Amino acid sequence: MDKNNKLSSFIDIRNISFFEVGIGITANTTFVFFHIHTFLLKHRLKPTDLLNGNLALIHIVMLLTMGFMATDIFGSQKIWDDIKCKSVISLYKLMRGLSICTTCLLSVTQAITLSSRSSCLAKLKHKSSHHNLYCIPILWIFNMTISGYFLISVIATPNVTALHLLFVTESCSLSPMSYFLGYICFALATFQDVFLMGLTALSSGYMVVLLYGHKRQSQHLHSTNLSPKASPEERATHTILLLMSFFVVTYFWDCIFSSSSTMMWNNDPVHLCLQMLLGNGYATISPLVLINRKKPQIIRVLKSTWVEQQ
Repeated sequence: MDKNNKLSSFIDIRNISFFEVGIGITANTTFVFFHIHTFLLKHRLKPTDLLNGNLALIHIVMLLTMGFMATDIFGSQKIWDDIKCKSVISLYKLMRGLSICTTCLLSVTQAITLSSRSSCLAKLKHKSSHHNLYCIPILWIFNMTISGYFLISVIATPNVTALHLLFVTESCSLSPMSYFLGYICFALATFQDVFLMGLTALSSGYMVVLLYGHKRQSQHLHSTNLSPKASPEERATHTILLLMSFFVVTYFWDCIFSSSSTMMWNNDPVHLCLQMLLGNGYATISPLVLINRKKPQIIRVLKSTWVEQQ
């Protein structure tokens, strides 16, 4: 009976995983297509639009690699070799790190955009687009350095039983490196996650304070308890605050799951799948929230594209 229940739970997790991947890739692809169409028409993008588009591309690749990993996790045969294991796992870790970095950069950029003219951040408003263009390749290089650890430590699972290997997928395992190098890589990744989540929370809190002050000022000027219609910047800030809250919660628990798996050397595939589902929830939910905010514009783009093809 327990075996049947475990098999049923395994199948349920598999179906949810592939459903999450399918919805996330579709939503992110739609969002990327919308930004490309907007850029071709207007020949310019807001600083946050560039980051949102880059984030959607990162999430597409991350969800695709998750799909490959889920296929192997739920598979029954070990068909991946060393090269495929190293490539897929390292790419997934790279995209996960870039997702965290780009989300933090998006939150900071929106805080700069919303800041008042008297703020010390005001001088950065007109330069944020150029700074973002420089930050993106730097983030890529830094995260490629950290994810390079997996190019060395990930191997194809041997046919013989090895207790010192950590299960990653059915075909791939994580081999422990020297304690010094392993702790250095683990410390760098942990420091990056904690620092970026803290900076995201700080910039989000700053935006909440600005929005609260603006609301009180508007109520005082209009002598009413009903606040006037929010500006596009305020609506965008509300959306980003919603995303940041979801981001911090999901990645916080993802870090706990990931750290516990590494420290306890947990080889349970169900535990790994639950961790991936939680960690990739942000990659699936974020484009849906952004699409909902830009729903009228996206519908117009899709309609015009459909008419042009007729």
